[in-house]
Amino acid sequence: MALKHWTFLYAAPGLPKSGDVREVTTSTSTTVLAGYPTAEDALGASFGGELAAALDRTELIELCGAFSHEHVAKLRQARPKVPVGLVAYAGDQTEQLHALFS
Repeated sequence: MALKHWTFLYAAPGLPKSGDVREVTTSTSTTVLAGYPTAEDALGASFGGELAAALDRTELIELCGAFSHEHVAKLRQARPKVPVGLVAYAGDQTEQLHALFS
């Protein structure tokens, strides 16, 4: 079975607390891009409203690097049949990441 519906959650300061949820649909798949000002806002939204409805249809959830392993655990507990992953960078990228976020 091919992946047909997946969701990427990200945190971006300046977004409305209610989030910015967009669907990108092709002839074979749907991707939901859901951004919130903080990871905590995104996690809260995943339990109700537009994002929760999208997650009810999703087959895979990916979280940006702003999320913690605790966030991953909470989503996995809430949606045990859906794989939840966390974006990570290899150790050789530490210097570039530090420059971006310091």
